[in-house]
Amino acid sequence: MTYRHDLWEIAASNHGVVTVAEAEDTGVPAVEVRKLAARGVLRSYGQGVYSHRDVPTTRLTEPAVAAALAGPGAFLQRESVLDLLGVGQFNPRQVRVGTRRRVRRTLPDWMVLERRADITDDDLTDVEGVPTTTIPRALQDLRARVAPHRWDALVATLVARELMRPDEIPDLKESARD
Repeated sequence: MTYRHDLWEIAASNHGVVTVAEAEDTGVPAVEVRKLAARGVLRSYGQGVYSHRDVPTTRLTEPAVAAALAGPGAFLQRESVLDLLGVGQFNPRQVRVGTRRRVRRTLPDWMVLERRADITDDDLTDVEGVPTTTIPRALQDLRARVAPHRWDALVATLVARELMRPDEIPDLKESARD
């Protein structure tokens, strides 16, 4: 197999996204990743994050790129989690990413990074390979920013799609109206 194919395999299983760290873990040297980017096989987003041009993009590509750009341990949060799931009417202009560590990178304008020391391991999960906060945590973070009638519709949709159990809702619903 060629390096190009190895990178395609990584990208195909990661919504089109490849990082230098993932490439090196599979035996592709960083210099080869940069060469393939220079030849137009990969699109560079910066900070060792690329998308493979031979892998079709999906609705999960941009969130996966955002989490990769923020570095190890980064996760989608707040309305970006619900937008990723296709729940609610958020359509955020920027992808909201959180991390529990300090990040000193220049990031694109289409994403917002927030340091979140209050997030525990229990608050984290992943949605189809994209690291996110859990739905209850995303709701808890949004409760003050969502109007009551939109909150009720959001909660009803989450229950109907079986993304949350009804017993998880009362505490969140009451805290939204405090």
